[in-house]
Amino acid sequence: MKPLGWLLPLLLAAAVAMPAVPRAHEPPLAARVLVIGHRGASALRPEHTLASYAKAIADGADVVEPDLVSSRDGVLLVRHENEIGSTTDVAQHPEFAARKTTRTVDGEAVTGWFTEDFTLAELKTLRARERLPQLRGTRYDGQFQLVTFDEFIDFVAAEAAARGRVVGIIPEIKHGTYFAARGLPMEDKLLAALAAHAYTRTAPVEIQSFEIGNLKYLRGKLGQEHPNVRLLQLLDEPGKQPADVAAAGGALTYAQMMTPAGLKEIATYADAIGPDYHAVIPYRADGTLGEPTALVRAAHAVGLEVHPYTFRPENYFLAKDFWKGDDPRTCNPEGMVAEVRAYLDAGIDAFFTDDPGLGRRAVDGR
Repeated sequence: MKPLGWLLPLLLAAAVAMPAVPRAHEPPLAARVLVIGHRGASALRPEHTLASYAKAIADGADVVEPDLVSSRDGVLLVRHENEIGSTTDVAQHPEFAARKTTRTVDGEAVTGWFTEDFTLAELKTLRARERLPQLRGTRYDGQFQLVTFDEFIDFVAAEAAARGRVVGIIPEIKHGTYFAARGLPMEDKLLAALAAHAYTRTAPVEIQSFEIGNLKYLRGKLGQEHPNVRLLQLLDEPGKQPADVAAAGGALTYAQMMTPAGLKEIATYADAIGPDYHAVIPYRADGTLGEPTALVRAAHAVGLEVHPYTFRPENYFLAKDFWKGDDPRTCNPEGMVAEVRAYLDAGIDAFFTDDPGLGRRAVDGR
């Protein structure tokens, strides 16, 4: 893994993009702060597996997140990215060895195995692996299949019915421009899947993307006729650009999108923003928690909720204020709960976490 210092350029850039405001309680815009199971309960089970989603729901997640990519035959698959070498056992399948290749995805060269080179039937022969084995171990490797979006919806619907409560879903369209260029656009398939399931015709749905064009397209398709479906504009490192903007030769950066003028524009097509949580409260150069930026207040001023990502329970991912001991690998539940509460005080409206049970503790114990 990269050392903790790799975050510093991002944190400093975020601090420049939004000036600090005095630390005080900022009320959320949302009526209720929601706990979002990031890829399920990915601190506890391999991400994007039904076991991960089951754990997230059992531990109190209000919403669970499936990232979406496409198979070669156009099926929406629940995976964080289209390269699957790091999260499946594809490298152990000799019949797929020749499919390892290098592709340029969203402007970056990536080497591995890609979902768009496999049919769904082939992908179903693979098994999930832990993305961060050095932190979370490998005890569940090889136990779980890859999941389609339709299977995910059916599973969440069944879990919600069994528990007597509604569980929202927050699908992310991954690499939208890339897949469209390969003849595998996902936006209309996503809408068709939502319409095909009784559960997603009424349950809370929030579609997210790091790109802009697909969210604007979805806003046009949804209109006012789907009140259960909202849109979330994800925001990456300030110096980066949305992939569709870069592909079109545009100049817009995420830093510009996080200015008051940029947020006002986002509010014309989206309901919320999803920044890295360090854009809400940056870490100082020594790794301790700094002061909140003006991002939440500015977003709320134009009617946008703020749903930052991603809170994780290991020391490695926490501000130094909250560490337990000196080992970055240490799982530190109390530290994560304390850090989340600092961000709750900054006024966030929902948050993504790898451990929804700890997120639930942070929200309910205030």
